[in-house]
Amino acid sequence: METRLDRYEGAREAKIAQLRELIENSKKIVFLGGAGVSTESGIPDFRSGDGIYNQDSGLQYRAVDVISHSFFVEHPEEFYDFYRRKLLYPDAKPNKAHKALVRLERQGKLLAIITQNIDRLHQDAGSKCTIELHGSVYRNYCMDCGKKFGLKYILEHEGVPHCDRCGGIVRPGITLYEENLEHEPVDSAIKALKKCDLLIIGGTSLTVYPAATFSQFVKHDKMVIINKSSTYLDLSAMLTIHDSLGDVLDQAIPKRKKRSDAGKKRKKTSSAGKAAASKSAAKKVSRKSGDGSSGK
Repeated sequence: METRLDRYEGAREAKIAQLRELIENSKKIVFLGGAGVSTESGIPDFRSGDGIYNQDSGLQYRAVDVISHSFFVEHPEEFYDFYRRKLLYPDAKPNKAHKALVRLERQGKLLAIITQNIDRLHQDAGSKCTIELHGSVYRNYCMDCGKKFGLKYILEHEGVPHCDRCGGIVRPGITLYEENLEHEPVDSAIKALKKCDLLIIGGTSLTVYPAATFSQFVKHDKMVIINKSSTYLDLSAMLTIHDSLGDVLDQAIPKRKKRSDAGKKRKKTSSAGKAAASKSAAKKVSRKSGDGSSGK
């Protein structure tokens, strides 16, 4: 959803220029992202018109009910049927948003990525400072003995996967509805938010808690929201852009400048000149050496 201001000619470019300036003048940026970060990688979000909650679950239960703790315990077969069909995208690749954040991190400006996603695409893109609030589908464990398993183990087994050591049920290392988030990622996220000098919120409708309340830990007004639909924080943000997250970040975060052909040519000419000068100097030394020998 675009704002009325976004319809004016040049408004989008002006907003991206403002975001670029905010990034340039910041040293400790935190990015808070949701499902909308990965939609451009082909992974559906949850609440949009085409989102998972509005799709046919393929079961007699609602999708929102299937991904709950109680449903997993009571109906593990149905849970895993839905889980493999709707929540696992092993072939998905990082998009422009993920890659732009990697550039920002390599520039030394990104303090942390706080993500609600479970797809590991930030890490696949190259990000090192990712905080996963809801876990990851790539981390699974036996509920009885604790043995850990990768995603491949889940994909290779039909029905409910069982531990190859003790026979216990293997469950995904993600936070389901009715479960509390782990303390460590939440604490790390809050620490980063308190230190940041710019908060960029992207690809989230800010309706999932506690992430929806994380802005309260930011002690300044430098907050940017980039999301296709509106959020409850739009009017509180310094800058709001209703547009494609990947396109906006790709334009706002500069890429490494490639050396121009002219620059390459100058460097090549300079190197050739130095080589010629060195060769000439060597000949002079050789002649002097030869003159000295014949005089003896």
